[in-house]
Amino acid sequence: MSPAGPVAVPPGFRWGDRTLVMGVLNLTPDSFSDGGRYEDPDAALRQARVLHRQGADLLDLGGQSTRPGATEIEAEAEIARVLPALALILASLPPPAAGGPLLSIDTFRAPVAAAALAAGAHWINDVSAGRRDPDLLAVVAAADCPCVLMHSRGDSRSMDGLARYGDVVVEVRQELLRATDRALAAGVRAERILWDPGLGFAKTTAHNLALLRGLALLRAEGFPLLVGPSRKRFIGEVLAEPRPRARLWGTAAVCGQAIAAGADVLRVHDVGPIVQTARMADALWRA
Repeated sequence: MSPAGPVAVPPGFRWGDRTLVMGVLNLTPDSFSDGGRYEDPDAALRQARVLHRQGADLLDLGGQSTRPGATEIEAEAEIARVLPALALILASLPPPAAGGPLLSIDTFRAPVAAAALAAGAHWINDVSAGRRDPDLLAVVAAADCPCVLMHSRGDSRSMDGLARYGDVVVEVRQELLRATDRALAAGVRAERILWDPGLGFAKTTAHNLALLRGLALLRAEGFPLLVGPSRKRFIGEVLAEPRPRARLWGTAAVCGQAIAAGADVLRVHDVGPIVQTARMADALWRA
């Protein structure tokens, strides 16, 4: 945890004021759309500066790819990917109090979360909602930092085979409620919890579209909602676009729908265009 204590949101921000934009910063060789581009800490810092200039409120640093079929590495290797870039960004960008971005760590492992928070990270973003490593929830509770609980099933190798639902919106809600109960039991404060429906994780294109139409049911539970549609496979299937980096406008359309349904944070690769999308959508739906 940073010497100044946990930082939850940008200065002066209140949930509901506007949509926050979280920029993706993959420090991996094998992420689905930008793997290998930012493995080097200096390259990661250059991209962090770009995303900050484009208006990112948060940067989400990840050292473990969670795309379908990804190979999992050990916690020590993940820490070795994340900490050098995190330290360089913390030393080089303004702190949140001076207009810099909050730094989130995309991990499902307690040792990675603990090391990153000790080095100065502000949020934890867990794609497994504490399911893969329950000790992570105790780490979050001790740091009193925001934690994104994302819906998923299985792991990178098994999740596609677990995309079976009766009513996907209802079942995702139920599973996120159970994850929230685990987090609360571990000592995480309710006001530090965000929900993420987990677009693309153990979900078909039809499931993803149904979730996007039903986001209001999830938002009604009262937790800030993070949605991460950026460049995902279901957008490619709808658009018949096999190139992840060519899915910007599909991503923007999903982001508009998410904001209309009450989303509070958008996790995206293309920060500049999505900041503009969010500002226009906020003017339409947050008046």
